[in-house]
Amino acid sequence: MQNPDALNNKDEKPAIKLTVVQYLIVGILAVLLSGLWRLQILGANNYRALAEQNRIRKVPILAPRGKLFDREGRLIVDNYPSVSCFLIREQGHDIAPDLPLIARGLHMTEEQLDAILKHYRLAPKYQPLPLKQDITPDEVEFIEAHRDEFPELETVDEQRRLYPRDGFAAHLIGYVGEVSEDMLNDPKYAYYEPGDVVGKSGIEQSYDQLLRGADGSRDVVVDSHGREVGRLGTEPAKPGTSLKLTIDLDIQKAAELALGDRNGAMIAMDPHTGEILALVSRPTFDPNEFSVRIRRDEWNKLITDPNHPLLDKAIQAQLAPGSTFKIIMAAAGLQAGVAEDMKVHCPGGASFYGHYFKCWQKGGHGEVNISKAIYQSCDVFFYTLAQKLGIDKIAYFAQHFGIGSKTGIDLPGEVSGTMPSTEWKMKNYHQKWYAGEVISVGIGQGAVTATPVQMARAIAGITSGGVLRRPHLVFPDEVAPDYRQAMLDSYPGSGDSELKIDPENWQIITDAMAQVMSPGGTDPSAHLEGIDFAGKTGSAQVASNAFLARTGKTHVMKDNAWFVGVSPRRNPDIVVCTLMESGEHGRFAGRLAAQVIAAFVDKQRRLDNNLQEAKKATPVEVGAIWSNPKPGASPGTIEASELHGGHFFLNSDSAGHPSASSLAAFTPLAAGRR
Repeated sequence: MQNPDALNNKDEKPAIKLTVVQYLIVGILAVLLSGLWRLQILGANNYRALAEQNRIRKVPILAPRGKLFDREGRLIVDNYPSVSCFLIREQGHDIAPDLPLIARGLHMTEEQLDAILKHYRLAPKYQPLPLKQDITPDEVEFIEAHRDEFPELETVDEQRRLYPRDGFAAHLIGYVGEVSEDMLNDPKYAYYEPGDVVGKSGIEQSYDQLLRGADGSRDVVVDSHGREVGRLGTEPAKPGTSLKLTIDLDIQKAAELALGDRNGAMIAMDPHTGEILALVSRPTFDPNEFSVRIRRDEWNKLITDPNHPLLDKAIQAQLAPGSTFKIIMAAAGLQAGVAEDMKVHCPGGASFYGHYFKCWQKGGHGEVNISKAIYQSCDVFFYTLAQKLGIDKIAYFAQHFGIGSKTGIDLPGEVSGTMPSTEWKMKNYHQKWYAGEVISVGIGQGAVTATPVQMARAIAGITSGGVLRRPHLVFPDEVAPDYRQAMLDSYPGSGDSELKIDPENWQIITDAMAQVMSPGGTDPSAHLEGIDFAGKTGSAQVASNAFLARTGKTHVMKDNAWFVGVSPRRNPDIVVCTLMESGEHGRFAGRLAAQVIAAFVDKQRRLDNNLQEAKKATPVEVGAIWSNPKPGASPGTIEASELHGGHFFLNSDSAGHPSASSLAAFTPLAAGRR
């Protein structure tokens, strides 16, 4: 027989287990009920809002950039319709397993997609990520065909930049690109987000805030899989502001053709206003390559090119201006009362402070006064003038004409060049200025450097009697006053200024500049028949004679060629500065500038003639009342004549007076009895 106590113990154990299980079930139910209470009662509003947000997706509507036109309203930069693929990450779907198929469908590599995801890893989840821009129709079809599999892929219509071909006006226009991480850390780009397209150079950069507009968005309803099932509303994008540039496409084309494939720069400006008519830099680049996403190999090719195609040499090439600086020297010498009666004998060189300085003319120029020194570019004369003036007096006038300072042109990256002085050398080198250093400065060599835009503004100012204007590429009335002031503050420089030149000195300089293109001048080949054309040639060494002799590179390192010309010689309507790197002789640069001057003058004459012809040919509409004899009626009675009224087109002569022939040729357009 079993022990009764043992039986009782067996019965008690199942009872205890049952009780534990029951309590466990009750505990689980209590946790579930409290969870349901928390979800459905306490957190109802919060989760309702989250559910609503998951149901609605914001799809960006990208604003088209403003277009760019020339001064006559001709289109320079346009936009074209494009489609881009974006990744929507709000669904929380892990895209990693899908990368191989997505990469094949978008004609990309998995590495490229992975790099994009890593690049935007810190971007907010609500922000769509650009996977590929300007996708092809078959890539659009791939996305549409795989909506169920990849609901996180979204196509967005946008407008992309369409620039002129072959790098035409590339440096003045600039290009756009995706905002970089470095830019996002700059307070100036505080309102930009990763993936935004911004101006990176030229007008595109300096006027980016106006050109880019404001993006909009479209609220769409999606299901639990992220598929679009409806639309709620749209916040339209605000297109960017279009701008009219001061550029004249006809003059720009003439400058582009004149400079051709030569390395250097050319800039044309209206001295009366500072309006830039043309700006060319060589070598150039194709900004269309940047409008989507430039390939790494193309970018490396651009930044490693020794000729620096991305450098805008019109505002960034700070080089010795050579003999073009002699016009500034002449103005300084005449205004200081030193050069007017100064005469120098040039035998081909002269000694100063124990050193012999050669003149470019081996046989010398003989007796030279200020006029002959300008049109024959006598070095010995300007060596002597520099010695008489001294560096600080030269610097005083040169700085007033803008040498050593930015002009304030509304383009990013302008450099200031250098105008040496005793203060400048002590500040930068902690050394005193030696008197012998001024000799080379007198012919635009030594420590003095300038940019083409500085030389254009300086010579334009001197030939305008001392009135200098701030160069600019956008008409001031194209932007609001506060924005215009912000631009002036953002691009500081010498701007508008004035240093009056005595009329007799002004005449001496400008008449001598006009003789540069005469048979006795340094550039007779640039002479333009029937055009008042004045200028100054310049050749500037790229290294000292001692360095060239030491390295044996005299046959390789040719001089840079400069030319600055105006038309007409006084109060000019146009100034053109040409820089040819390794161009050897200033007269070669002068021939190129002459082509632009000729194109400008020919166009002005053509426009003037067209206006005169239009004035002659345009008839004036007049009204009149007249009477004709009535056949068969008795003379002197009311019935003897018939009244008519009508309108006529009356031709006029050039003075606006009716011509006899036109009066005889009256023909009524409408008539009736009155």
